[in-house]
Amino acid sequence: MAGGLTIGQAAAFAGVTVKTVRPYHRLGLVDEPQRDASGYRRYASTDLLRLVQVRTLAGAGVPLAEIGALLDADPERFTAALADVERRLTDRIAELVARRDTLHRLVDGDRALLPDRACTLLDRFTELDFPPDYTASQREGLVLARALAPEFFDGFLTQLEHRLADPEYVELAKCSWDALSWDPDDPDDPRLDELASALAANLLTNRVLMEAQADFFSTPDAVTGYELVNNHRADETPTLTRLTALIEEKLRAAGLDIPYQ
Repeated sequence: MAGGLTIGQAAAFAGVTVKTVRPYHRLGLVDEPQRDASGYRRYASTDLLRLVQVRTLAGAGVPLAEIGALLDADPERFTAALADVERRLTDRIAELVARRDTLHRLVDGDRALLPDRACTLLDRFTELDFPPDYTASQREGLVLARALAPEFFDGFLTQLEHRLADPEYVELAKCSWDALSWDPDDPDDPRLDELASALAANLLTNRVLMEAQADFFSTPDAVTGYELVNNHRADETPTLTRLTALIEEKLRAAGLDIPYQ
C-alpha cells in the first residue's frame, strides 16, 4: 500500500482505536499526516512506528502528558524517566492490592476496619467457644477502641492476648455473658458482686500490663474515648453495665487509675 495507511488502518495495525489516535494527535504525541489528493490522511511507516511507541508507553502506565518528552529524550533521561514511572506504578499496585484486600475483608463486616492482629484475636474467641454475640460485641468494641483510642489500642490487644491465654479468665468472661439472662431489675443480685470480685482478682494478676496503660488516661479526650467504648450498647445490656461498674470499683480500690464513668 504505497500511498500509506488510512487512520483506521494505522489504528488497527497499532492495536488501538481511531478514537484513541485522535487524542494522540491533539496532544502532539503523533504528528498528523498531510491529506492526499483524495482528502485522506495517509500514515507512513514512521507515523506507524511513533503510534506504536506511544501506545506501548501508554499501555505500560506512562501518563500521556509525559510520553512526548519521554520519546524525545536521550537514552539516559529515557531510562531515568522509565524508572520513575515504574516506581509510581509500583506504589499504585500496592495501593490497589490494599484496596482489594479490604474488599475481601469486607465479607466479614467490621473486620475490614481492624488490623490482622485484632482479627486473630476475634478468631480466638470463636475457637474458645464464646457465643457469636459475645464475639460480635468484642469486634464492635475493638473497632471503636481503634478509632477513639489509637494510642491505647496496641496495649489493649496485648492485654486481651494474655487474657485469652488464661483459662480462668476465659471461663469468667463466659460467665459474664451468661449474666445477661439474670434479672436486670435486681442490681443487688449477689452473683454480680461475686463475679465482679472474681474478674477483678483475675485482672490484677496481670497488674503490670494494666498499669502500663495508666498514662493513657491523662487527657480528657482519652477518658472520653474510654467512656464511649466502655458504655457501647450499655442501654441494651444493663446487667453487664452494672457488672463493669462493680469491676472498676474493685480495681480502683486496688489502686489502679480507672476513670469514673
